Amino acid sequence: MISLLQRVSEARVVIAGETVGQIGAGLLVLVCAEPDDTEAVGEKLLAKILKLRIFSDDQGKMNRSVQDVGGGLLIVSQFTLAADTKSGNRPGFTAAAPPALGEALYDRFVEAARAHHPQVATGRFGADMQVHLVNDGPVTIPLRMAAT
Repeated sequence: MISLLQRVSEARVVIAGETVGQIGAGLLVLVCAEPDDTEAVGEKLLAKILKLRIFSDDQGKMNRSVQDVGGGLLIVSQFTLAADTKSGNRPGFTAAAPPALGEALYDRFVEAARAHHPQVATGRFGADMQVHLVNDGPVTIPLRMAAT
């Protein structure tokens, strides 16, 4: 699974003019499943996200996790994270999981996040979404977890 984390002071997802998910301070988590991914890969990725120390402590060092600071998670599916731009000018997306698998893994990832973290909001898989955010820092961290 591929993920892009953005530390935010606020973020929201809007679909057709309606806000469907929003958080205050926390992490915007863009996530993309790949064809060989499993639920176990998603669980490893989630564990890493929840423990990643990218929030400032009292001395201003990145030493606290989203759980330590009580921040929210806004989880948004984004198959374009798997873009292949090696040749030509039009990206290819064959490295992304097929839609049915991608949706199942996304749903399981969200379910696991809700089981392990008190504040989880989402976008909607496959929808045309507008994501609004205030990147705090800015801090943007790419993560990739592969099947082992």
